Amino acid sequence: MPKLRVLSGRDVCAILSAHGFVQIRQRGSHIVMQWRGEGGTRTVPVPDHGEIRTGTLLSIIRQSGLARNLFEV
Repeated sequence: MPKLRVLSGRDVCAILSAHGFVQIRQRGSHIVMQWRGEGGTRTVPVPDHGEIRTGTLLSIIRQSGLARNLFEV
């Protein structure tokens, strides 16, 4: 399994936006992205930090339902 890239919060938001998520709000250092589809709604908070920790990134990937390879090297 390839390693995850080092991504900033803005990088993660760009990847999510490219796959149908939209920014619905921001409060402090957290951006809330949301996807609405026939299967329901997925809401993912993304910290607006320079570097997102690996565990946090894995949680974002799991919550978004996107493929992990979009975030890999």
